[in-house]
Amino acid sequence: MTPRPPLILASTSRYRRELLERLRLPFDVVSPQVDETPRAGESPAALAVRLAAAKAAAVAALHPQAVVIGSDQVAELDGAPIGKPGTHERAVAQLRAMRGRSVVFHTAVAVQRAAIGYAGAALAPVTVRFRDLGDAEIEHYLRTEQPYDCAGSAKCETLGIALLAAIESDDPTALVGLPLIRTCALLREAGIDPLHA
Repeated sequence: MTPRPPLILASTSRYRRELLERLRLPFDVVSPQVDETPRAGESPAALAVRLAAAKAAAVAALHPQAVVIGSDQVAELDGAPIGKPGTHERAVAQLRAMRGRSVVFHTAVAVQRAAIGYAGAALAPVTVRFRDLGDAEIEHYLRTEQPYDCAGSAKCETLGIALLAAIESDDPTALVGLPLIRTCALLREAGIDPLHA
């Protein structure tokens, strides 16, 4: 029986690491050195796919025998990308702009295995409808959770769920940062089946 190739997550995101741990596969984490600047006229969906692939490729070039997972998420409101706020003030502005609106979170995953020339990618869009939030609700949420490292200033897996009216997705972990259904499909194509020890 052929030994399973090493698995690497090309991300320093603790959210992605925690999600990948659900598959109960041993893996290493390597930080991808990738410029995340959007290109002129690039749509949020295209940006997410390009960055996921670039992260996987950067790490796969250093570890050609490994199966490498890259992922990226770009939130979109009215056709424009919404990034990680970084500060309380920017998070307040983001949540005010999104209240009562629908935001699409484009979560992309890419898997590469350089040794066999495999490169695959998939996009999992998630539509999130925000409640018509009051300023006091926004302030309470941000002071409690401090989600300044999350695109769209909210974590649906904790108190952020109270900000929302609905989540529409066919891959339930996509909103947290790694669409595991699509990840499993790509891993199988690359030679790792999570259900085969």
